Amino acid sequence: MPRFSACALVAGVLFTLSLHKNPVLGQQPVPTPESVIGFAIGEDFKLASYDQSIAYFRALDEASDRVQLVEVGRTSEGRAWYIALISDPENLANVERYREISRRLAHPEGLTDAEARALAKEGKAIVAIDGGLHSSETAHGQHTIQLAYDLVSEKDGDISRAILENVVLVLWPSLNPDGQEMIVDWYNSNLGTPYELASLPRLYQKYIGHDNNRDGYGLNMIESRAAVRVNRYWEPQVIYSHHMTSPFPATIWLPPYADPIHPFAHPLINRTMSMMGMAAAQMLDERGMLGATHMGTGYDAWYPGYIDFVNLFHNVVIMFSETGLHGYATPRFYSVNDFPQEDRGLNPGTLHSSLWPGGWWRLKNSVDVMLTASTATLDVAAKYRENILYNRYQAGRDVIALHTKGPPYAYFVPEDQRDPVAAVELLRRLAFQDIEIQRLQRAVEFQGRVFQAGTWVIPMARANASLAHALLSVQEYPEIRVHPDAPADQPYDVAGWTLPYQMDVRVFEAGSPLTQEVLSAMVPIEGEAVGWASEDDAAPFDMVTGPGFNTHGTAAGIVPPPGRLTGSGANLSLDASQNNTFKAVNQAWDMGARVSFLPGQPGNDGAPGSGGRYVISGLGSSQMERLVSNLALQAERSGRPGTAVSRPTVGLYRPWQASIDEGWTRWLLERFDFEFVNLYNADVRAGELLERVDVIILPDMRGRQILQGAAKGTTRPQYVGGIGDLGVRALDAFVREGGTLVCMNGSTGFAIDQLNLPVTNVVGGLDNEVFYAPGSILEVIVDPSHPVMTGMPERSKIMFARSPVFSVTDGFEGRALAKYQELGTPLLSGYLLGEEHLQGYAAALDVFHGDGHVILLGFRPQWRAQSYGTFPGLFNGALYTQEVAGIASGNPDFWIPPTPKEEGDEGS
Repeated sequence: MPRFSACALVAGVLFTLSLHKNPVLGQQPVPTPESVIGFAIGEDFKLASYDQSIAYFRALDEASDRVQLVEVGRTSEGRAWYIALISDPENLANVERYREISRRLAHPEGLTDAEARALAKEGKAIVAIDGGLHSSETAHGQHTIQLAYDLVSEKDGDISRAILENVVLVLWPSLNPDGQEMIVDWYNSNLGTPYELASLPRLYQKYIGHDNNRDGYGLNMIESRAAVRVNRYWEPQVIYSHHMTSPFPATIWLPPYADPIHPFAHPLINRTMSMMGMAAAQMLDERGMLGATHMGTGYDAWYPGYIDFVNLFHNVVIMFSETGLHGYATPRFYSVNDFPQEDRGLNPGTLHSSLWPGGWWRLKNSVDVMLTASTATLDVAAKYRENILYNRYQAGRDVIALHTKGPPYAYFVPEDQRDPVAAVELLRRLAFQDIEIQRLQRAVEFQGRVFQAGTWVIPMARANASLAHALLSVQEYPEIRVHPDAPADQPYDVAGWTLPYQMDVRVFEAGSPLTQEVLSAMVPIEGEAVGWASEDDAAPFDMVTGPGFNTHGTAAGIVPPPGRLTGSGANLSLDASQNNTFKAVNQAWDMGARVSFLPGQPGNDGAPGSGGRYVISGLGSSQMERLVSNLALQAERSGRPGTAVSRPTVGLYRPWQASIDEGWTRWLLERFDFEFVNLYNADVRAGELLERVDVIILPDMRGRQILQGAAKGTTRPQYVGGIGDLGVRALDAFVREGGTLVCMNGSTGFAIDQLNLPVTNVVGGLDNEVFYAPGSILEVIVDPSHPVMTGMPERSKIMFARSPVFSVTDGFEGRALAKYQELGTPLLSGYLLGEEHLQGYAAALDVFHGDGHVILLGFRPQWRAQSYGTFPGLFNGALYTQEVAGIASGNPDFWIPPTPKEEGDEGS
């Protein structure tokens, strides 16, 4: 099938034409999955790979005029990626009209209720169902094959026919083709050996593994952008995302979701999600599949970062389920003793009225449960087609009215930022989600502030404004208790994610209606409408500006102020507050230039000082101008080169027990052109590390993962173990001899314990009822005069995700890099229990250890590649060698450790 261009109009024409198939082919017998793949779906010890899955969908496409296989892009590893459209031939012949109706109801600006009713009556429900993101949860990528066959062959009789007549199914054979291939290859290679159930010793997505479901608005991965593009192109009313973790005796968890649900979710959409979850549970019971329950506890609907849930803020119904686990395709026997203690009595409840008593659980069981839940979802969409379409309109209409009558009426984002490119990165991600962004063509005064020409404006009287509102506003996670004396319910994932805080971008909310002066100055940013995948979409977000940034629509028209080079001199002086400074430094080294570090000045009486600068020497004038232009840098010429520092070789620790944070770190270092090598366990154990690398980065992971790794007998021998005592001695020697060890978040505990650092984690022994911050944005005071913190503002905003908090003991030598305020709460967005346990303590330290340094960052500076404001903490750390430390080492008076609180102290 042809690949379509980014232009929606051309895409629609080509797509519609491609639907008129040879009628003879449409009369061919429908091939069974077994006839193409070679085994029945759900068979013990058999998993269909992605390639086999697509082979089947190709055969189905050739045989049936109810199926259209469409390529939508390429994956991170270059695989062709497809969706299958399934419906009646007449519907497919008119599918462009139904897509137009869906998009019009999703964006109902200017539409009347009567017009919307007529469109809902004419339209077909568009439902997207996926074959899963998390590839080790194997059943969902199998069930999509069987679901396609069952629908096309009308396995469920009248139900199937009603679905085909009233629904256009957008079916993803898999949302993670690369991972499906990896998992199936790994399982097949271990089948029949002691390692049959061994975990894959790498991430099942090229960079981020399980976090591929947490890139829904970050859009850093190619796959995330493809999913968003397809969803915005088709604007389905319902999206169903399958997962597997349900603890038995629950065989599947379904909506309703646990509290809290995000307040910007429209009530009609939430009601429909609950109805569909209940309908799926009922169909499962009707078909004798016991054990369905609902997410009354555990899975809330708060965080918009999931690749499915981000669509909730587009007024899309999100069906989500967690089906019971087994081992790949290997059956497992469960007895009551394998169930949670509270469920062993098998007592039914309101949300769990049928209980599975135990026994063998097979891949086939999971596939059948998923098939039934998917069929029930499609059945509801078919029966209530008109209501579902009209409710999408009503939800959008209500959001428009909400922001027409009340704040926020708009958001203003000035061009003038500490890092102008960070604002562009934020806005392009919004634009990719179809959030409308305009610009001021002249300066205006509004709410006592002058906004210059070029300022971006996000008008909020739009149907999808809830997403902009959710991403740009401050989160206040509600305190929920079963009764007043019970512990507070705690968030399932992160509680706060406010993008202006994370990305250090100044954003101003319009608290009153926009004046005519403002409205007349606003002009749309030119760009194509949302269209189909293009070849360029296979490229990653470059985090650079200009022609290298591959995107679509208005996002392509969002560019930062042009790079500017002022002053005189033969050298290029760069401020580390601009993240592209680090890209420039690395590219300059590639060009053979010299780089030096000019230190900042420590503050007086413990006050934060000023940041340093990186200076590039040895480039010609045209080279400097090109670098500044390509990276949109605000730079200065300088006659002061400073002391040159060598380009460090960075080692990134990469364990065989795959680390998601390692993947995010690797991705980010690649994007900013850092020169680094992967250090596996054997590399660390081999010792003599300083002969190979200058800086070692330990991403966020627990000490056991680093030290012990996988136990013997659980995986192939070459993947067993961690760095062990031998590796600890090698790391200790590396630092003592002059190397730098950068530890982020959880790995700081490993360094403290194993290198016997005179540092303590003051929250390490506190339980969740005393201290808890699962993922929230906190404020810290940093010392930018220290090279690791240079470029960061005095008051920085960090992602605190089950992070450590530091104090020091006798014998400490070093510097504090960041500290918490002594009074009040540091919480800016999210949830924090026990603020008194942070007050006055350190958030980051430079520990002198022999001749080297251990950098302890008690937060995740590169959290899911979103926290632009703290990227310098990682990047500076990667460049912090003995040469740089000899130039500047921060302010020894910046932090005075607090006196430990006595038991019973309540803090402030």
